Amino acid sequence: MNLPSINPTTTESWNKLQAHFSEINEVHMMDLFEEDIKRVDKMNLSWKEFQVDFSKNRITDKTISLLLELAEEVGLKEAIELQFEGSKINQTEDRAVLHTALRDFDSMKPEVKKALQKMKKTSNAVIKGTWKGFTGKPITDIVNIGIGGSELGPKMVTNALKYYGNGLKIHYISNVDGDHVAETLKKLNRETTLFIIVSKSFTTQETMTNANAIKNWFLQEATQLDIEKHFIAVSTNESTIIDFGISKYNVFPIWDWVGGRFSLWSSVGLSTCCAIGYDNFEELLRGAHEMDLHFRNEDFSENIPVILALLSVWYNNFFSSETEAIIPYTQYLEDFVPYLQQAIMESNGKSVDRNGTAINYQTGTVVWGNVGANAQHAFFQLLHQGTKLVPVDFIGFSESLHQHKKQHEILKANFFSQSEALLQGTYKQNAPNEFRFFNGNKPSNTIFINSLTPKNLGSLIAIYEHKIFVQGIIWNIFSYDQWGVELGKKLTNQLLSNS
Repeated sequence: MNLPSINPTTTESWNKLQAHFSEINEVHMMDLFEEDIKRVDKMNLSWKEFQVDFSKNRITDKTISLLLELAEEVGLKEAIELQFEGSKINQTEDRAVLHTALRDFDSMKPEVKKALQKMKKTSNAVIKGTWKGFTGKPITDIVNIGIGGSELGPKMVTNALKYYGNGLKIHYISNVDGDHVAETLKKLNRETTLFIIVSKSFTTQETMTNANAIKNWFLQEATQLDIEKHFIAVSTNESTIIDFGISKYNVFPIWDWVGGRFSLWSSVGLSTCCAIGYDNFEELLRGAHEMDLHFRNEDFSENIPVILALLSVWYNNFFSSETEAIIPYTQYLEDFVPYLQQAIMESNGKSVDRNGTAINYQTGTVVWGNVGANAQHAFFQLLHQGTKLVPVDFIGFSESLHQHKKQHEILKANFFSQSEALLQGTYKQNAPNEFRFFNGNKPSNTIFINSLTPKNLGSLIAIYEHKIFVQGIIWNIFSYDQWGVELGKKLTNQLLSNS
C-alpha cells in the first residue's frame, strides 16, 4: 500500500496556518509568557528520562492546534502504520523502510536475531582476546572502512559512548584520501588490527579503494591466507567478498529494507558493538525501540518526534527559516551534527513530490551546529544579533558521567542561559547603546536528559529519525531515496574512465 500523497499547501489547515502566521509573525514570545503563566507546563513533554520544553517557540495554543490538524489532514497516522507494517513506502526503489525492525525485540525477524547473535559472539571474542591475529596476538585496534551511513552512524555512536568503552581502539576511514588512510595506518600494527569493510554492494568506490589500499599494506608483512583473521565484511555481495580473501564466516548481513543512513542499528554497527560490548549495544537498540513505541502509539499532541517535526515545518514553511541548529552540551556528542546532516539532508532534500510533481514550497532544512559551550564562542553571535532566524535544539544532560559536579553545573548553566538569552534578548530593557540591543524572540527547544546512557542515546537518535519521517510525510516527498547522490558517482566514474 502506498503512502498518502497530499500536497500540504492545498489543505485547509495550511491555509489556516498562513492566516494565523500573519497574526502572530510580529508577536514577541516574552509577551506570550506574560499572558500565560502556565505556558511552560503546557508546552512541555515528559517521557522516561527525557524532558522536552518547546515553550520558547513563536507559537500559541492555536498554532499547535493547527499544526496537529495539518498532521491529520496529510494522513500522518496512516503513514506511520504503513512504515511499521513494512509496506514498501520507499516507492522509487520498491523497498520497505524497516530500520525499526532491527531493534524490535518483541517481534524480531529471525534473520535479525541471527545477525545479533553473530555480532555478540564476534564482539565477545575480540573483547576477551580469544580472536587472535595471524601471529597469535589478540586484537587491540579495529578499523571501520565505509562511507556515508556506513561510517557516520557507527562513528557517532562509538564516540558518544566511549565512556562505556573497553580499551579497544576504534578508527574510522571513510574519505578516499590517501593521506587520511596513511595517517591512520601509521598508528596500527598489522598483527593486532581487525578491519571491518562496510559496503552493501562491496563495490562502493571510496570504500573499496581504501579497502584495497589497506589490504596491500597488510600483505606487505602477511599472506593472503592471513586475511581471514583480520578482515570482516558487512555486505550482501558474498562472491566478491570471498574473491577479496575474506572468509564466508566473517560476512555479516545487511538487508534491502535498511537504508544506509539508518543502518547503525544493524551489523553496520559492529565496530560500535566491539567498542562498547554487546550488552551496551543491545541497550542502544532497546532505547530506540522504546522511542519507536512512543512515536507509533502516543497521541500527536504528546508525541515528541511529531511536535519537533511540526515546529520545524512551521519555521521552514511559514517563517522561511532555511536552517536549524543543533547544539549538544556534551563533548561526547561532537559527531552528532555531522551524523544528522546526512540523515536529515539526504532524506528530505527533495524537489519532486510523491506524485512526481515539481514542488513549489520549501522542503528539507539545512542542519548545522556544534557542541556547547564551544559554539557560544563561535557562531552564537549570529544567532543572537544576526538577521537570520535560526531555530535551535539544545540537548543537555542532568548528570556528568565522570561526576565532575562543579564543571557540570557550569555547563548546565550555559545550556539553560543560552536558550533564555535567545528568548529574552534585551527586549523592553534599556540597552546602553544600539549596538548592545538585540530583540530576542529567537526560538529554541530544550531536550534535557538524565544522563548519556546507551539506552538514552538510542532514544535520542530515534527521535530525530522519526522527526525526519514526519517532515517527509507533511512535505509529500519520498525521504528514503537519494537519487541526487547517484549522479555525482556516475560522473566521477566517467571522468576516471576518460583519464
